[in-house]
Amino acid sequence: MYKAVRARVGVLVGGKRAARRDGGMVTSEYAMGIVAAVAFAVVLYKVVTSGQISAELQDVVKRALDAGV
Repeated sequence: MYKAVRARVGVLVGGKRAARRDGGMVTSEYAMGIVAAVAFAVVLYKVVTSGQISAELQDVVKRALDAGV
């Protein structure tokens, strides 16, 4: 318990030093997140624009629009 409290206080007091050592980490994490999001978007686009899926989606939208309120 004492070690955990001491480590927490050390991070709070010496936060600037820790941030300086870890500065490049945030940029690389954002870059990997963007790459993963773009890859997911490409896969999703390919699936949605495929023939069978596109026909099914159009059918769902058509039924939703024709439904009585």
